[in-house]
Amino acid sequence: MNMKVTIAGVELKNPVMTASGTFGSGAEYAQLTDLNKLGAVVTKGVANVPWPGNATPRIAETYGGMLNAIGLQNPGIDLFVKRDLPFLRQFDTKVIVNVCGHTTEEYLEVVERLAGEPADLLEINISCPNVKEGGIAFGQDPKAVEAITREVKRVAKQPIIMKLSPNVTDITVMAKAAEAGGADAISLINTLTGMKIDIHKRSFALANKTGGLSGPAIKPIAVRMVYQASHAVQIPVIGMGGIMTWEDACEFMLAGATAVSVGTANFVNPNAAVEIAEGLEQYAKELGISEIRELIGAVKE
Repeated sequence: MNMKVTIAGVELKNPVMTASGTFGSGAEYAQLTDLNKLGAVVTKGVANVPWPGNATPRIAETYGGMLNAIGLQNPGIDLFVKRDLPFLRQFDTKVIVNVCGHTTEEYLEVVERLAGEPADLLEINISCPNVKEGGIAFGQDPKAVEAITREVKRVAKQPIIMKLSPNVTDITVMAKAAEAGGADAISLINTLTGMKIDIHKRSFALANKTGGLSGPAIKPIAVRMVYQASHAVQIPVIGMGGIMTWEDACEFMLAGATAVSVGTANFVNPNAAVEIAEGLEQYAKELGISEIRELIGAVKE
């Protein structure tokens, strides 16, 4: 049974990876699960300087998921390169570094720093607010998506994955913009903007008022967007959004995803991604499929 998939010339041993922000940079989880059994580890977002993140409380459980307003707290690229990357390179898995920033220049600074580092792919988080354009996220304006993709591609030494925001009217427009800018792949969906109010305190559950909704509640939206995006572009699509089981992962692959990212499930079960990879393999064997790639986009029209 061949579980390998290829994204932008990078071969993954299986199509299952972790979703950025839900797995740290692997050190905590390495004590609880076998990183060698994953197709890739996607790191928490890394910025050009340390970010403190938002005020607390910044996580709230919701029906069928969770809200987070962490604010991309991270130690910055210097510590990441010194501590986290060498740790991850001990394992037989691909390393995808998630990059965040407030301006195009901040993104480019991180991407340039990573040029000589042993990262296999870069995932560019364009759900960050673009401070030079009044705070609207880069990923909510197709012209901004194409422009930042082109700039990152110009300096990147690794293939780049543009991580798309679902908080848009038409995901295909954003997917095409990323492709036009030279993206090697796209990943989606990032979290949906949500809110929770504590009726007893009559106050917001998150200090930030709004946060990103993730978990099973968003999966049908994510599957639909992955299907639409994969039909709009020629580059590989990495699907995510509420994947808890191998059956969920299978849905995304049938919809057109080359690979999948497991996020919120990691908080419930640290071994979730490994179990999903094993479940997919068993499913393919039972169907008599010799290559997992045969599932990609194989939904009957």
